[in-house]
Amino acid sequence: MLVDDHSIVRDGIRLLLEQADGLEIIDEANDGEETLDKLKAHQATPELLPDLILMDISLPGMSGIQTTQVVSRLYKNVRVLMLSMHNNEDYILRSVEAGAYGYMLKDSSSDEMIKAIRTIAAGEKYYSSPVASIILSGYMQQLKKGSRHSRTERQSKLSNKEKEILQFLVAGMSSREIAEKLQLSVRTVDNHRANMMRRLQVRNAAELVRMAVEDKLI
Repeated sequence: MLVDDHSIVRDGIRLLLEQADGLEIIDEANDGEETLDKLKAHQATPELLPDLILMDISLPGMSGIQTTQVVSRLYKNVRVLMLSMHNNEDYILRSVEAGAYGYMLKDSSSDEMIKAIRTIAAGEKYYSSPVASIILSGYMQQLKKGSRHSRTERQSKLSNKEKEILQFLVAGMSSREIAEKLQLSVRTVDNHRANMMRRLQVRNAAELVRMAVEDKLI
């Protein structure tokens, strides 16, 4: 199914796809609302539901991303390939989050478009090279944010006294040396160390020291 608010674009894509073996265009739509109406009408005859929708991202009214979100929720067997002129991280990541199986740019070659359609029809995701790079970059940024969040969370589990003891442990001091330094009993220092290991889920003092250094807990 082709979804684009420019009939001349749909005509060009139709002409291209009709030359490819095994591809059949079931229907077309100008916007998101019409897309959903036609899918609902086709639902009575499941064999007329498209396997794939080639979706323009910039549609009047309901956007391509919003439409994809609804399609992904209501029609589990209908996959969406976003076709857009926008090489923009926000558009791309929002499309992925909405459930799109692929995203390619309108300046991609006809061969790549057909390859993308066949790949998605086979149940796999497809993103053109520049799009894949943006998705990977966004994913890495999320990992970094998650890492920073986890580090902050681990820091919040330690009391000021425990951070002080941990600092001395990193410096290589023994429990007895730390006890003398802080005017505490050795047992108290050992208890603090055991509590830190339990809260931070490490097995021994060496792992505790390594986490303290790598995650900058002190």
